[in-house]
Amino acid sequence: MSTLPQLSLLETRVLGVLVEKQRTVPDTYPLSLNALLAGCNQKTSRDPVIEASEADVAATLDRLRGLSLVMESSGGRVSRYAHNVDKVLGLPSQSVALLTVLMLRGPQTAGELRLNCERLHKFADISTVEAFLQELAERSSGALVMELPRQAGARENRWAHLLSGEPQLDMIASPASTLPLGLESRVSELEAELAELKRIVAQLQTDLGA
Repeated sequence: MSTLPQLSLLETRVLGVLVEKQRTVPDTYPLSLNALLAGCNQKTSRDPVIEASEADVAATLDRLRGLSLVMESSGGRVSRYAHNVDKVLGLPSQSVALLTVLMLRGPQTAGELRLNCERLHKFADISTVEAFLQELAERSSGALVMELPRQAGARENRWAHLLSGEPQLDMIASPASTLPLGLESRVSELEAELAELKRIVAQLQTDLGA
């Protein structure tokens, strides 16, 4: 299965949480319904922040199972849930990591994605992130991401996932809403560039025997 019907915000949130927790807390994965609910309603690393009910998440899991995106295992007394995103969409782990962060945190620049993906996959540089984003945008079976028009005051374009259809641009908060003139985006990019420079300096010191 390479194409999907449009997913709701909660459906993409559930999938994002399942992928995130698989990579970050593998000892507790697959997730119980309670753990999944807590991940969906988490106040950090989420945009937008939501307050889903247990019934909401359970109904969402049922639909995602129907699409083969979620699998249920009933070992023990508690049912547990795992994602099947990579197999259903035929994506490498790098692309799944990018989609996950876009589902959990909303539109971001390539620099922001590199930083926010670090616990899921460590990209070597921003150009690598951009290469995987282009692949996702140019899939013959249907684009999964799109590059958004650059907003006033921003230095870089942001990317958004298309699992819920094309985003309504007037409904997407600008980075300038939290810090002026795209400063938040620029800070993330500078942090990524600084990390790369530190790596290069460390390599030079090693090569020179310093």
